[in-house]
Amino acid sequence: MNVTRFLRPVLERRAALTILSRNISRESTELKAILKDKITEHQKKVKEFRSVYGSKKIGEVIVDQVYGGMRGIKALATETSNLDPEEGIEFRGYSIPQCRKMLPKAPGGEEPLPEGIFWLMLTGDIPTPDQVASLSRDWAAHADLPSHVVTMLNNFPSHLHPMSQFSAAVTACNTESVFAKAYGDGVHKSTYWEYTFDDAMRLVAKLPTIAATIYRNLYREGSSIGAIDGKKDWSANFTSMLGYNDPKFTELMRLYLTIHSDHEGGNVSAHTVHLVGSALSDPYLSFAAGMNGLAGPLHGLANQEVLVFITKLMKELGGECSDDQLKDFVWKTLKSGQVIPGYGHAVLRKTDPRYIAQREFALKHLPDFPMFKLVSQIYKVVPPILLETGKVKNPWPNVDAHSGVLLQYYGMKEMSYYTVLFGVSRALGVMASLIWDRALGLPIERPKSMTTEGLMKLVGAA
Repeated sequence: MNVTRFLRPVLERRAALTILSRNISRESTELKAILKDKITEHQKKVKEFRSVYGSKKIGEVIVDQVYGGMRGIKALATETSNLDPEEGIEFRGYSIPQCRKMLPKAPGGEEPLPEGIFWLMLTGDIPTPDQVASLSRDWAAHADLPSHVVTMLNNFPSHLHPMSQFSAAVTACNTESVFAKAYGDGVHKSTYWEYTFDDAMRLVAKLPTIAATIYRNLYREGSSIGAIDGKKDWSANFTSMLGYNDPKFTELMRLYLTIHSDHEGGNVSAHTVHLVGSALSDPYLSFAAGMNGLAGPLHGLANQEVLVFITKLMKELGGECSDDQLKDFVWKTLKSGQVIPGYGHAVLRKTDPRYIAQREFALKHLPDFPMFKLVSQIYKVVPPILLETGKVKNPWPNVDAHSGVLLQYYGMKEMSYYTVLFGVSRALGVMASLIWDRALGLPIERPKSMTTEGLMKLVGAA
């Protein structure tokens, strides 16, 4: 009997069913079910790859990297995004311009819905409008906070930084963790990702409510955030709770929350969530830890530092200034031992595509705003000066050089709050990554550390 001939029709029918199944799955609004199929496929891919190439060297570590913040060491697996030094960030292979064009938008809207970038980072697929709408409904349905978290937020002192309040509230929400309960019940580790998924979805849903409550308490005399509208998307509910009714501000938030969502896995906030999650801390605790890292002035707080710099510049030089006046101010700043905030990046070697996206938004909606004009002037003047110093590898602006100016234009003047917005956005990327961490069964992270004496001995130094 010709076995191949006998099996061919069976295999062809099975292939056809598989294709049909995938087509149905691709259109389904059940994100968890779609993700389960994706995880099964990717687990197999990773297993096969490691079985063949697991012992292959992918680089070497030099002493300067050990002392230099592990810069450039390839040591993490992150599925959601990749940061290329020359091309910038790509989400599952899609650039920011592609995401702005291809991801679903609100009816009549111009900018992509953040729900779409979350779907893309989890599955690798551009979602349909129906799939994005299902996420909006799901997040609206789980946006309420536990009463004890509301009480805690309403009793924080007004001098407690918004990021401290944000982190503390997220930590307190872990009373709701289904992952922690499931782990305590002894569920099999192969299902960890499912409970992580459930927590991540609910955490993302609650973050705008937490953030809006903080904003209202600090800057709007504790006024009510109002009710969640199940017919609105995530960003629209967020801006409504904040108290902003300008549709263009909502469009800005959709763009902002999309482009700030992820920047591969090595930055402080993403790495911290991964690290703490590797100890099987639940998503609430893991995310709160990452937010404490985001609050640092060398990470998410940098957008606030940029606004302080621009405000100081405008105060010293007056309204408009010449390029020569601006150059003198920049040189004076550098010679005093300070940096130009918002310029340079640990990985990028070109203008941050996130900066470009925000610049395009500003050119369309606020081209004559004096602060935007100054940002544009700085963009022209600063890079050549930084190159002239001979000490800067990347003289180009990053995302923080622009975002605060847009928020100022629409009336959000409270600079100390900006990093909270960054945190709400960053949840999309780090939660998608955390789900994949558990799906791939990544172990607790524990690199080897060494003393200086040990390193000297290792390299044969006297």
